[in-house]
Amino acid sequence: MLKKIALVLLFALPVGAFAQTFKFGHMKFSEIVTVMPEYIKAQSDLQALQKQYASEIKRTQDEFNKKYAEFIAAKDTLPQNISERRQKELQDMAQRGQEYEQEAQAQLQKAQEEKTAPIFKKLEDAITAVGQAEGFTYIFDVSNKTIIPFVNEKTSIDATPAIKAKLGIK
Repeated sequence: MLKKIALVLLFALPVGAFAQTFKFGHMKFSEIVTVMPEYIKAQSDLQALQKQYASEIKRTQDEFNKKYAEFIAAKDTLPQNISERRQKELQDMAQRGQEYEQEAQAQLQKAQEEKTAPIFKKLEDAITAVGQAEGFTYIFDVSNKTIIPFVNEKTSIDATPAIKAKLGIK
């Protein structure tokens, strides 16, 4: 019996000691990333790329609409074989337009991932460096209140300013 009590105390004491040394921090991811110069540039580049894709999609849609209107206007006067050929051309054109829209979306998503991955890595490295330097056990992102609905700011330290400083931003 004495051995069991000693064993329990042996395991309970370190747990109690560790519980008192936990240091929790929180930060606001969205407040940091949106002011990073790299993120601002990436967003600008992505918007420019999106405008280029949108412009090309509009151009192809306008071209399709013009050919469709011409076909509708001349439909009743065309021989059947010419009418069928033009219908096939319009179907092919519409299909290519849809395929291009899907390709543009995929390329835009790929570009977003390529541009933001190094930014998020840099932010992650800064969070890790601040966490280690400040002795935090955890740093929670409180940007999304549904994931972490409550943070007691009396016992949790806001690491946002330290992370921004580590990144060299205000």
